[in-house]
Amino acid sequence: MPKRYVILTESIKDPAGMDAYGRAAGPSMAEGGASVLAVDGQPDVLEGEWHGDRTAVLEFESVEAARAWYASEAYGRAKALRQAAADTNAVIVAGFEPPTRGA
Repeated sequence: MPKRYVILTESIKDPAGMDAYGRAAGPSMAEGGASVLAVDGQPDVLEGEWHGDRTAVLEFESVEAARAWYASEAYGRAKALRQAAADTNAVIVAGFEPPTRGA
């Protein structure tokens, strides 16, 4: 089963609020089994328009693990801080597994 990735793009309105979010979200990510793969304030846009000032990519073992983290009480407290400090888009995407030969 491919891993799952949560991608958040954040248009930050309150940098201090986002700092508070980061401090609150970190422990919930560890508890939820997330690995932070990337956080970038200046993504190199190759095509189209990109939303936000910051993009974060989190890796989870499964879609169930990603959804459980996002719905958890611990992340809920952090999420409220983020929602007050930034306009965010968030998605879950599947990792790619190439087809096996002969299948």
